[in-house]
Amino acid sequence: MNRITQLFNIKYPIIQGGMIWNSGYKLASAVSNAGGLGLIGAGSMYPDVLREHIQKCKKATDKPFGVNIPMLYPNIEEIMNIVVEEGVKIVFTSAGNPKTWTSFLKEKGITVVHVVSSSIFALKAQEAGVDAIVAEGFEAGGHNGRDETTTLTLIPMVKEKVKIPLIAAGGIATGRGMLAAMVLGADGVQVGSRFAASIESSAHNNFKETIVNIKEGDTQLTLKELAPVRLVKNKFYNDVQALYEKCPSKEDLVTLLGRARAKKGMFEGDLEEGELEIGQIAGLIHEILPVEQIVQEMMTDFKAACQEKSTFEF
Repeated sequence: MNRITQLFNIKYPIIQGGMIWNSGYKLASAVSNAGGLGLIGAGSMYPDVLREHIQKCKKATDKPFGVNIPMLYPNIEEIMNIVVEEGVKIVFTSAGNPKTWTSFLKEKGITVVHVVSSSIFALKAQEAGVDAIVAEGFEAGGHNGRDETTTLTLIPMVKEKVKIPLIAAGGIATGRGMLAAMVLGADGVQVGSRFAASIESSAHNNFKETIVNIKEGDTQLTLKELAPVRLVKNKFYNDVQALYEKCPSKEDLVTLLGRARAKKGMFEGDLEEGELEIGQIAGLIHEILPVEQIVQEMMTDFKAACQEKSTFEF
């Protein structure tokens, strides 16, 4: 047991990222049943859809699970009330000020974790009263921090500043990556890309196949004027780069982005016009596997790496 397994009452300190269009109840319940902590990704769900997924998740697992809520969500108050009404015990918040909802959730007996991209924001989250922090490095897929701090650098910097449990995210898909993060000071890890390419992920199979075929350098952070996001290099990404050559305004970028690009790419499987969000670690993901196998392979790899490390001599 460590601080993360104790906090969430789980077997392994592995948290599944609450990724939009990937993290429905099937993925969340599978991760929880495998010994980690599954998260339903509320960011891509209407309130009634989220309620349905929470209810189905409760039927699919008797283990702890949580909900990831981006606080920029337009129906945030309704979402928070649904979480409370449905008896969710763990909430991960992101993309906003943790002071806004932490007290409300904790008063309802909910464990609150906030996602940050810097030690400054980690301190603010601790001051807001959250129970733990996810520190996410620049390698991660999807929306990223503007400072572009890598996980290798970010984790020890955050560890130096905060006292509450710390979860590392960004570029972690193996047991060895998990060990590296924990050696740097993390109490556990949040894994996104590896679970996006699982059988239970709600992503379209076209996107899953894209993930396992990605190679080093096939993703890039872009759209920094709007919200930095790491994308697979496809036609849409190339269109963005072509627009940058014309010195576009923020409005030009918004117009090109349009609506529902992420849904079109990850959920509907449009590999040309869709927004395909995945982390750099996808270059190490070569198979679409069931969640149970992914978790067990990570733990086997973790234990083997621990034994190897104990034999180092200089």
